[in-house]
Amino acid sequence: MNLSGPEDPFSEADTPVDLEEVDSLEAIVIIDNELDPLSPPAPDTVQLAGNLGTIGMGSTHNLTDRGEACKELRLGDVCCAAHGLSILVTATKGDQKHTILFDAGPEEEAWERNVKRLRPDIASIEVVQLSHWHRDHSGGLPRAIRMIKDAKQAESRSEDLVVDLHPDRPSYRGIALPEHIISLEADPTFEEMESAGAVVDKRSEPHTVLDNFFLVSGEIPRVTPYETGLRNAVRYDPHEKEWFSDEAIQDERALFCNLKGLVVFTACSHAGVVNATKHAVHLTGGTVPVHAVVGGFHLATSDADQVETTVKDLKRLDPAVIMPGHCTGWRAKFAIEKHMPGSMVPCTVGSRITF
Repeated sequence: MNLSGPEDPFSEADTPVDLEEVDSLEAIVIIDNELDPLSPPAPDTVQLAGNLGTIGMGSTHNLTDRGEACKELRLGDVCCAAHGLSILVTATKGDQKHTILFDAGPEEEAWERNVKRLRPDIASIEVVQLSHWHRDHSGGLPRAIRMIKDAKQAESRSEDLVVDLHPDRPSYRGIALPEHIISLEADPTFEEMESAGAVVDKRSEPHTVLDNFFLVSGEIPRVTPYETGLRNAVRYDPHEKEWFSDEAIQDERALFCNLKGLVVFTACSHAGVVNATKHAVHLTGGTVPVHAVVGGFHLATSDADQVETTVKDLKRLDPAVIMPGHCTGWRAKFAIEKHMPGSMVPCTVGSRITF
């Protein structure tokens, strides 16, 4: 079965990647732009915890003075939204389990605050994958590394913590406006991550990690005519002391799992969410269906035509579940619900998702 379409140059991979099919997959959204602890998921999509009811049931604030009330829901236990993304993903097959952290959000304080409220098992994190060099995905890395290492030490776990990232780290990235350039804050350096306690692993090619439970995409080929990168993006060359065009954001990489179908985690989709999903299909031989697409689709600033084209092409890939978050934007979410009714579950901060 060819899931890419007859016109697609990615109809078959030359040597399909050996990506293990896992039994279950859980994702905890530690950082996202949006908070919604009230809305239930669409029926027959995913199991979702992290709403006010489950937060209240998990509360540590026990009561003895209010009749039949046994716990107090405190809003200080609810996560806070921030502009960025961080998702903790755990895959299980039989009695084997592996956990990877996909990005760490925009700032250390935001990541620490939400982890303390969610109380996930961060000692189990074996690999941290940075999707691409933008501060809203990398800013929390130093604190995240330290907290994970401390949690491992507290449990007498001596294994290394690997940070898997693209080797091409820009000195600075920015956006070129008509009158001037706005520089973004620098990403953490390789040295800062190593000083925090991580083993830095620089990779630009597709590769599996953690017993082939996860596939890191490598650089994502651009095959659609409309997914052209980040408009007006530039990067600074400190040797030339000049800013240069950087619209491709070539270092972006996605994360894939196989749960009787591909689950695609895409952080910002500068490469295009359709391109990223097609790449997942291609790498795994063109025969594995797409089960879910999760993360930032970078359509918030796109025009109506691009939104419609993207959503229609996603529909052709036929995911059972689609979870837009971060930079997707409300217009694109409306379009997804219109064209793919019943399949959308917003990727909101604090959610515990079981596929």
